[in-house]
Amino acid sequence: MSNLAIVLLSGGLDSCVTTAFASQHHDLALLHLSYGQRTQAREAQAFSDIANHYNVPSQYRRTVDMQYLADIGGSALTDKNIPVPDANLESTDVPITYVPFRNAHLLCLATSWAEIIGATAIYIGVVEEDSSGYPDCTETFCTTFAQAIQAGTHPDHHIELRTPIIHRNKTQIVKLGQELQAPIHLSWSCYESNDKACGRCDSCALRLRAFEQADLTDPIPYA
Repeated sequence: MSNLAIVLLSGGLDSCVTTAFASQHHDLALLHLSYGQRTQAREAQAFSDIANHYNVPSQYRRTVDMQYLADIGGSALTDKNIPVPDANLESTDVPITYVPFRNAHLLCLATSWAEIIGATAIYIGVVEEDSSGYPDCTETFCTTFAQAIQAGTHPDHHIELRTPIIHRNKTQIVKLGQELQAPIHLSWSCYESNDKACGRCDSCALRLRAFEQADLTDPIPYA
């Protein structure tokens, strides 16, 4: 049986730690999505750097162009006319940085690739508690999608959807990353900037708070 697993690697903190977790149990195949996001170039660099860190062979690295998500618009991550708002970590509303149903697109791609390369698991670094309220980061969404994978793939294939950090908060994820020696210094979480993280968006604020609560210093540069 194959020991190969696909990890959805955006290049952010959560996906970096998820990659480190998966590497303890599987050979890695890494999938990255390019969809016209503001920090597309910086995320692609993080993806490449993390893949290099784990010595993932070139045939098991895929970056897929899904520009149509930007063409559809509706998110501050893809529409330059919608500003990225400052963090509001107390809000329970779905923020304008939500890219509608993005994780479903990612998981569809990963499932297709898993069938082709014989991977037996797909890892996604979704976090329900500290996900800024994104509906496609919930356990309900992942459980439902896992059922769709089983129903819609070749009967000889068995592909599990794994969400190892879904019930952890960001502070716990930072600590887990330290334990697993994840290359967090290579990751990138900012929604706004490609050189120095803005420190103001939801993603930066969640990350900075997590490092502070873990009594650690975030190794990436901030403006």
